[in-house]
Parts: sequence; structure tokens; C-alpha cells
Amino acid sequence: MITVVGSINIDLIANVARLPKPGETLAGTAFTTAAGGKGANQALAARRAGAEVAMVGAVGADAFAEEALALLAAAKTDLSAIAHVEGATGIASILVGAEDGDNVIVVVAGANGEVGADAAKAAVDRMGKHDTLLLQMEIPAPAIEAALQAAQAQGVRSILNVAPLTEDAIALAPLAGIVIANETEFALLCRAKDQSAAERKDAMQTMSRDRHQTIIVTLGAEGVIAFHEGRMHRVQGLSIKPVDTVGAGDTFCGYLATGLDAGLNFELALRRAAVAGSLACLKPGAQPSIPLHSDVDAALADSR
Repeated sequence: MITVVGSINIDLIANVARLPKPGETLAGTAFTTAAGGKGANQALAARRAGAEVAMVGAVGADAFAEEALALLAAAKTDLSAIAHVEGATGIASILVGAEDGDNVIVVVAGANGEVGADAAKAAVDRMGKHDTLLLQMEIPAPAIEAALQAAQAQGVRSILNVAPLTEDAIALAPLAGIVIANETEFALLCRAKDQSAAERKDAMQTMSRDRHQTIIVTLGAEGVIAFHEGRMHRVQGLSIKPVDTVGAGDTFCGYLATGLDAGLNFELALRRAAVAGSLACLKPGAQPSIPLHSDVDAALADSR
């Protein structure tokens, strides 16, 4: 069983030929809305990967609330711990460039800012010792801290995706059993403006050893590198031409959590998650692009 404590958003997505420069106005080519939020995305990814999933978070009292939960509900995610609060549901304004599928995102927390420490701790208190807790940084830091501390006390596996990377993420990362970052986030986690591949590897190894953590860094087209139980692991995703990369990281996190929760060996869980993240780049939108486990199985078989 996986419990996700995190954000629930509506994504407002504008497609452009390329991403604008500062101060530049461009004509968009299309506009869509889609359910999103890093917490909800990762919960749906875990559910589509085959896990039983409970989502803990909050939506507002507006027209976006139902749409934000629609795909989670359709996937039969446990939504009993979702709070409905006054105000707006969280939103993310996303620009997607057609040239390479890259994106820029602005997030407005809305109801996500109302997720409190008591609700987060209560969610973990309901978990079993062999369950998995999955967290991100789009809800208030006290809620994340309470969840991580409760997970430590109960011996629950905890996974923290340090995105978006903030000072709070730097402070909270040592409390998690598994830390997931992209290469930019990991450099910031190390308080470095930039890192060579060798410097990143050394920093990951040191952090993993000193904190007794699993450290995972996603590298986009270059795959994933991890330090786990004293060993370095490196896996590749698929060779693709991305359409939209916005849901790739969250898909990776949800699939990795599911693989570990199901008892897969670490490297297989890592490879499966990397392939799922690649497939998520082939369709637009965060949640609509998340692949089913059957799609991932087929891609893994083809890649062999």
C-alpha cells in the first residue's frame, strides 16, 4: 500500500513553438486544462503501476476541484482523506515548447497550502510497517516534516521527491529513507551552482553513506543514477523524441514507489520507473500521459 501526501492541482497548459525569453510575448498554438499537482500525479502513476494507493491532500471550493480529482477517482484511488476547504484549488500554469517538449511552470498553492501537520501524521499513523510513504515539496513543510518523522518512528519506507527544490527541501531531505532529485535539484541540494558528472557522483556517494539513505538523481535522456546500500546503479530509459516532459519525473516517482512496495529488487524497480518516465514524455499533459503498467511491460520487453 502506498500513501501519497501531497499537492492536487489543475494544470493550465499553453503550447508554444518555443519557450519565450524574458519580456517576450509569443502566440500560443493550443490551450488545455488537465488534472495535475505533483502529489496527485505521483499517486495516479502508482495506481496505474498497479499499487493500492491512498491520496492525502486538499482541494478548494471551486469548479476546478472535481476536475482535479477526476482521474484519481476513475482509477479507484482512495480519496477519503482529501479535505475540501474554502478558497481555490491549486493551479499550475505551464508553457510547453514544441521544439523539444521542454516546459516552464508557475505553481499557485491554493488549497494545497492548507494541508497541515496533523493530517499528515494521521495519514502515516494509519499505515502498516511494510507500506510506502511518498512525498513532494508542494505542500507546507510542517506537514512533510510531520509525515517523515512519523514514518521514521513506525519504520515505514519514506520517499521524498525534493521538487520543487526549496530551503525547506534541503532541511527535510535528511529525514527521508529515499531521496529523488533531478540533476539541477541535486546540485542545489548540495548548495552547488553546478556539478560535473564526477562531482555529482562523489556527492551522491557521500550523502548516501553518511545519511544511510538511498539517493537517486534523474538525468533526462541520460537515464538515472542511484546509490543504494553502498552500490552505484545506473539505468537507461527509452530512446525517444519527447512531446511533453511535464509528467516524466512524477511518473518515475510513482512507478519506483510501486516497484519497491511490491518487493522488486532495486535495480529492476529503477529500470521500470525510468522506462515509465520515458513513455510519459510521448503524450501531452501530466496525468493523461502517465502510462499503464501493461504499456511499461511491453516497452521493457521490446527494449530487451
